[in-house]
Amino acid sequence: MSDENALMPVEERTVIFYDDELTAVLVRMGDEEQVFVPVRPLCDYLGIDWSAQRKRIVGDAVLSETSRSVAVTATEAGGKREMLCLPLDMLNGWLFGVSAARVKPEIRERLIRYQKECYRVLARAFVRDPAAGDVSPTTATLLQVREMGRAIMQMAEEQIEFERRLTTTEGRIDQAAVVVGDLNRRVASLEQKLTPGKAVTEEQASQISQAVKAVALAMGKQSGRNEFGGVYGELYRKFGITGYKLLPQSRFDDAMRFLNEWYQTITGEGLPF
Repeated sequence: MSDENALMPVEERTVIFYDDELTAVLVRMGDEEQVFVPVRPLCDYLGIDWSAQRKRIVGDAVLSETSRSVAVTATEAGGKREMLCLPLDMLNGWLFGVSAARVKPEIRERLIRYQKECYRVLARAFVRDPAAGDVSPTTATLLQVREMGRAIMQMAEEQIEFERRLTTTEGRIDQAAVVVGDLNRRVASLEQKLTPGKAVTEEQASQISQAVKAVALAMGKQSGRNEFGGVYGELYRKFGITGYKLLPQSRFDDAMRFLNEWYQTITGEGLPF
């Protein structure tokens, strides 16, 4: 890894990958822009040892040369934190270095999913469209339709996986209603995202993220597991959304009340902010 000071991103984006919240940052290096991905959060989601992976990156001739320290937003700390990041185009090189055959059985399926799909989802987050003022109304509408099509395709892929998991050795439950109902809910959430002014503000989204992390950390102290995905998943199910930034502003107080009550149930205290 380079010994230079941490890079400051010019843009930071978060995407929901199944129930995991993935972050990627856009960094200007000279005359070029490059997308970097923090590695430690991926290790946490995958349940693999961060310190061992850090040593692997530092000891690899290619990964160590291309990795950088980047100041990434750490919502729970209320500021930015320097994190070891890999260029997006090196992400699969690192991921495929983690052998699915050598990890715990409960991790294997999740790891394979990351290896197959994670790069594509993060790369799509930084596809740049023309500025709104540079296109005609017709083109702007088509760009929205294209974005919705991409998202629906990803939703369909996730639903296929979800449907497969609903299959039991004793027979199938009524999957069609579950799948169609959930897909309709998620499309509605996507339409909400594409309609400006209806979703929570960035400040409100940050408060939700802090609350989720507080609950997840409190649960993790009791269970010894990474609970972030489970907390986000429960929030999404309860409010019919696919990402916390898609929560309608009208439901913000309800969501914060829900998370605060959850935190109180675990700790006996209200959220610490």
